[in-house]
Amino acid sequence: MKRYRKPATLGLLVLAVGVLLGFELGAVFSSDNTVESLKKLENAFLIINERYVEDVDSSVLSERAIEGMLEELDPHSVYIDAEQMNQVREDFNASFEGIGISFEIIDGVDGKDTVTVLNPLPGGPSEEAGILSGDRIIAVDDSSAIGFSSADVQRTLKGPGGTEVDVTVRRPGYDRTLDFTITRDKIPLFTVDAAHMIDERTGYIRIDRFARTTYSEFMSGLRDLQDEGMERLVLDLRDNPGGFMDMAVRIADEFLSEGEVIVEARSRLDEYNQQNVADDGDEFETGSVMVLVNQISASASEIVAGALQDHDRALIVGRRTFGKGLVQKQFPLRDGSVLRMTISRFYTPSGRLIQTPYDDGERMDYYETKADQFRRERTLTTEQIKEAMPDSLRYTTATGRTVFGGGGILPDIIVNPDSASAVARAVLGRQFDNEYARLWLDRHGDSFQEEWSDRRDEFIREFELSEADYDGFLAFLEERDIHVVPDESPLLSDANDERSDEVVYVAQSEAEADVDLFKTRIKARIGQRIFDRSVWWAVMNDVDTVLLEAMTLWDSAEHLALRR
Repeated sequence: MKRYRKPATLGLLVLAVGVLLGFELGAVFSSDNTVESLKKLENAFLIINERYVEDVDSSVLSERAIEGMLEELDPHSVYIDAEQMNQVREDFNASFEGIGISFEIIDGVDGKDTVTVLNPLPGGPSEEAGILSGDRIIAVDDSSAIGFSSADVQRTLKGPGGTEVDVTVRRPGYDRTLDFTITRDKIPLFTVDAAHMIDERTGYIRIDRFARTTYSEFMSGLRDLQDEGMERLVLDLRDNPGGFMDMAVRIADEFLSEGEVIVEARSRLDEYNQQNVADDGDEFETGSVMVLVNQISASASEIVAGALQDHDRALIVGRRTFGKGLVQKQFPLRDGSVLRMTISRFYTPSGRLIQTPYDDGERMDYYETKADQFRRERTLTTEQIKEAMPDSLRYTTATGRTVFGGGGILPDIIVNPDSASAVARAVLGRQFDNEYARLWLDRHGDSFQEEWSDRRDEFIREFELSEADYDGFLAFLEERDIHVVPDESPLLSDANDERSDEVVYVAQSEAEADVDLFKTRIKARIGQRIFDRSVWWAVMNDVDTVLLEAMTLWDSAEHLALRR
């Protein structure tokens, strides 16, 4: 039986945590009840550790105890172990050290997964070494990479800057394998996915998350668009889960006038109370602004949307945001793990609490209730949702408009994305558009890259998938058991709903209605592989139903700008 080394008792563990976090236990555990509770916890830990029928891993017990305590708090206080924390630091520091590729893992020969390069990151070590989009990585440092998982890729290709790694690739269209020696370097992780002009007046910036570099990336994109003649801006925060509060505050500041409140954090401890106020000299205080949000937009995204809505600075469009208005602070533990614990709550300038209501310790109910709310609101209009709001959740903006609390930011105008058709659900759910784009590039890669690689903007404006290529896509779907049949086919009867998910029949008329969607997505996938991820958004703007609807609402957004 495997034995585990037994670390210090829980009492010593708590003492060590107290020292590490910089407080004295006597100051924290001031009441007799708290001291007795700690002794009880220590007693239980020792009994289990010494008397249980089998040897136990004391470190696992301590971690489970920490997780159990946090579960009784709010839904967003969590424990992050040391290994997870390394990934978290990379995401929020917006950089790591490695070879500089984005990759995907595809099915290979004999069912063994193969690592495929989506893009060598511009200016990174892989691009300089000659790695191309579509290359299959089959060996790393003379060891086979066939069957690699994502974790294996991270383990073998990441590493300290300045170190070398040998990579062998199989390139479509080449008879022999190619060998590269790549010197690892610091690789930036960009958080602004796209910054481009939609038309001659309208700029578009999409922020993926708020990390250390987000403000500088945003400002670079904003100034580039201003140089191109931008008069009004769409700020897309859909699917943005948040991140650093400071980045959200600085970005919101660029749209607000000096002295306007951006966000307020309230806590039971004075040291965590905070009010952020806009300063002067900002870049875009007068142009019209529209902010796109959805049910995934959370935390820092909601700070930006709430501040701009409360000051009548932007028209908010989309769906109610997630409703995460709890401020977490990270308290490091001895082994590199972290307590990410709530210390205060966010309030918008009008006084709205961003956080969705919750019951302590009821995390599953919290998420299920939230999901039910999003499903219910999808069937309602903006006015129906607003009419149902009690007076206690009605707040007033800077110019007297009514906005609403109750968790999250309720848009000024609710726009739901179109429901996907049966064929779209089948194709997109299995990423067949992505797979077809990869196969298409395998066949056309060399000549295509030679023609388009230095013509990014022309590709976005001019490239179209040919009818022959689209027919090839339909044949590709047939091979994967997605069958387009006449509208009157008996295969489209209700019994079809009971067929295996592996076989799908769709009506001819429905498939024809989605031609533009599929052509655009395949083009976007091709562009993403040849250039970078920003091309995906530039191309997909043409079929983004929420954005297209938003572009009809500029009169309302411009009216807000004039009211200030």
